[in-house]
Amino acid sequence: MTQPILGILTLYLNDFGALEERAIYQKMTIEGKKLGLQLFVFTPQDVNYNKNRIYALFYDPETSRWSRKWTNFPHLIFDRCRIQKSHRYEQLLKFRSKYSHLRFLNRPLRNKWAIHSILSKDAKLSAFLPKTRFIEKTQDVHDMLRIHSLLYLKPVNGTGGRGILRIEKGKDGSLLVQGRDQLRRIVQPKRMSSSQLDSYLSDWNLKETRYIVQQGIQLKLRNGRVHDYRLLVQKDGSGQWRITGCAGRVGAPGSITANLHGGGRAVKFDQLLGEWFQDDQKISSIKADVERFGIEVATYLELCYSALCELAIDIAIDKRGKVWMIEVNPKPAREVFIRAGERDVYRNAIVKPLEYAIWKFQQKENIVKTNKQADRE
Repeated sequence: MTQPILGILTLYLNDFGALEERAIYQKMTIEGKKLGLQLFVFTPQDVNYNKNRIYALFYDPETSRWSRKWTNFPHLIFDRCRIQKSHRYEQLLKFRSKYSHLRFLNRPLRNKWAIHSILSKDAKLSAFLPKTRFIEKTQDVHDMLRIHSLLYLKPVNGTGGRGILRIEKGKDGSLLVQGRDQLRRIVQPKRMSSSQLDSYLSDWNLKETRYIVQQGIQLKLRNGRVHDYRLLVQKDGSGQWRITGCAGRVGAPGSITANLHGGGRAVKFDQLLGEWFQDDQKISSIKADVERFGIEVATYLELCYSALCELAIDIAIDKRGKVWMIEVNPKPAREVFIRAGERDVYRNAIVKPLEYAIWKFQQKENIVKTNKQADRE
């Protein structure tokens, strides 16, 4: 049988060829070789559109070196590209449009607001969603504050905790506003009146940047730090959605988010749940809810958006044990598991997309073989 070839599509971080996940791609190459899968890495900049050839990056596990060579298009493409404000992202859109007929393991999802809107149409999943509105004007924020005493304001295309604001209304009606700017730097807490909020928010360009306002969930531990959970759902080697793992994240002091890139730390799922609840039966019930929810979200989004192979779902669990969805990340990082000491989960998170790629390749090969036999008959 033909050896399957997987091309990992990514974007350079700058004009000097820096790759964000180079170490992960090295590990994927090593694991792929064990499975009989060849890998290379490329970006839209590396494609010759006239000859349909790629000047790709290949990693050699024996020499621990990267090298380039011209190659044909792979059998399958694993799209790991994240949103950038750059000419490189414009090249990506051109690539996706021109080569949309190729076999991708995953197709791009849309922004936070679009995903929320899609999920809210499903009766089972909508119960897990915090109340959310798209911000057309600051009055939308005031309207939400009349209903919810805690809000989060998020850019629809933001990642890693960038540009997020937290607004908490006190019993006296005053507002405590804090957050992180676009460089993830902590914005120091500031107390203000409701009438001062408009002026404060004008500096954040909510309409131009495109923000949502979302019902906040109280997630502060006894030490005052916020926490949440990263749930990884992936396709396996039989094409089925499975829960690969779930890890807790505890935010840095003074942070309104628990993101690792913002200084948060990773904790094992059971350990963090044990700090939040002391009831083993309740913890067991919550874990079952989390797993069921993760599979349902992945299955539903794939129906709406076509091919997907993995999703990270950031969730919150309130003091009653109710599971809330914070957001969905279609291009998840994996380091939360290694930082939490979950080495087996970390390895599985790397291997599962490769096993799924082989399964998908074999499915296609079997169809071709069946068609050839039918033609002969």
